[in-house]
Amino acid sequence: MRAFRSSTIWTTAGLALILGAGLAAIGWQVHPAGALVGLGTAGVVAYLGLRRPYQRWKRAQAGLPEDWRTWLRTRIPPYTALDADSQQRFERDVLFLMDEFDFEGIRGVPVTDDLRLSVAAAAALLLHGLPDWELPGTRTVLFYPGHFDDAYDGSRDAGYDGMAHEQGPLIMSAPAVRASWQHPGDGNNVVLHELAHLFDFDNTGPDGVPSLVDGRSAAAWQQLIRTEMRKVERGTSILDPYAATAPSEFFAVAVEHFFEEPEAVRTEHPELFEAMTALFNWTPAHPAEPEPDADPETLRDDAT
Repeated sequence: MRAFRSSTIWTTAGLALILGAGLAAIGWQVHPAGALVGLGTAGVVAYLGLRRPYQRWKRAQAGLPEDWRTWLRTRIPPYTALDADSQQRFERDVLFLMDEFDFEGIRGVPVTDDLRLSVAAAAALLLHGLPDWELPGTRTVLFYPGHFDDAYDGSRDAGYDGMAHEQGPLIMSAPAVRASWQHPGDGNNVVLHELAHLFDFDNTGPDGVPSLVDGRSAAAWQQLIRTEMRKVERGTSILDPYAATAPSEFFAVAVEHFFEEPEAVRTEHPELFEAMTALFNWTPAHPAEPEPDADPETLRDDAT
């Protein structure tokens, strides 16, 4: 993720200049003071176009709070394995995402730092090798107190821990979100799973071909998915059986395993591993000995 993009600055400046000059000229013909309309318009365009870059720059200057950094070190093994410069860039992305996501608790769920970090860190992992990309789709996350069903109700038969929509918020169970990072390496991460769907929606709908796939490689990617899904069906895959239900679910499950247990995917599914590495443009690594678990009391309880 970038704080400033030269293309954004030049586009904003050009648009402000063209609109401002045009309206100033028209306004001047009506009344000399009418030129101020053009100046005002240029100012509004510049503000709207440069507001987010400025906010990101300002947020990056503040730096990551130490308790958030401790949480990342104890919960996100791929972050720990990065070099110092890459860790700094990862932390900056987390700051941007924490600031730009809209987090809401449903039915009294307090939106705490560990929930917010769980989502922001997962998004930063997906984007780490793609610094020019932005997370597609929604920026709203709803935390439910437990399982929910199709009607978003916590009934006896409710079985969903997460749900993503092409147009709408991400919905996740708060306990499942916390559990996603309590046991790194188990291949089970509802946050990564639901965020992965956003890349799938951003292309041609939920078909298992994410927007990260070059159009020229789409056919090969679909063939790989069919081959790997057959392995899941036969029980010869390390991927969760849910991966066999649909190509879109296969991709989301593959993302979970790729970031949670990359070495196991490399060993058992080398072709899938190479494809995922090319897709996300980096190889997440897990240190041999993870650091001790974080004390949840070290995180601020910033309920909103």
